[in-house]
Amino acid sequence: MIVLAIGLSALVCVAVFVATWLLSLRLGRVNIVDTVWGLGFLSVAITSFVLSSGHGDLTIRCLVLVLVAVWALRLSIYIGLRSRGHGEDPRYVEFMNRATGSRSGYALTHIFLLQAASAWFVSLPIQVVMFQARGNFALVYVGAVMWLVGFGFEAIGDAQLARFKKDPANRGKLMTTGLWRYTRHPNYFGEACLWFGFFVIATQHWSGLLTIASPILMTYFVVAKTGKPMLEQQLARTKPGYAQYLATTSGFLPRRPRTGN
Repeated sequence: MIVLAIGLSALVCVAVFVATWLLSLRLGRVNIVDTVWGLGFLSVAITSFVLSSGHGDLTIRCLVLVLVAVWALRLSIYIGLRSRGHGEDPRYVEFMNRATGSRSGYALTHIFLLQAASAWFVSLPIQVVMFQARGNFALVYVGAVMWLVGFGFEAIGDAQLARFKKDPANRGKLMTTGLWRYTRHPNYFGEACLWFGFFVIATQHWSGLLTIASPILMTYFVVAKTGKPMLEQQLARTKPGYAQYLATTSGFLPRRPRTGN
């Protein structure tokens, strides 16, 4: 049953992102995919929850579904509100300039379907835990605390940045206070912490250990591939003082700032 559920979750996830691609053609911008990113995970979680009815531990299943829903809905609402009224994200403009042939086809295969595959793979701990019998429940508590820390870094960091940008006096300036004083990317650190939390919850049963590649892949994406590098290239071009910020502030793990020379 779990193999069938994992396969159906993949189909649901692909359907969500293909529908988003069709919407992007109507809107004329692909960054709508960022708004739907969290909802892709939620679609997988709901599918797995429904298909695991009669299997697994109900308490853990409900806990994981709620945690995914809270994270996904907050993220989607935040990104949707942030991007409302704005055009295409410059990072996607640069990425789409690499297209050869059909730009819509390139967006489908290189952005939307790639994100669908990534969301499905990263969510494997969620899918597996839905079918697990209760094991070491202490690990569920540990994983939930990790999720809470990660969620806190994302939500608080985003709220601090939104408040900073809302002040006209900060126009064109660089955010270097609050959580942003200790890491250049509190949201990316939070994302990694949160998904390792889901993995730890899944390890309450031995089968969860098989999903270790999922949080590692998420961390790789935000730290070394599509998250941090692309964003920092853009900020280095547009934000004065970013070189100094790079030299003094951690790029991922929170820590006290270095003393600049």
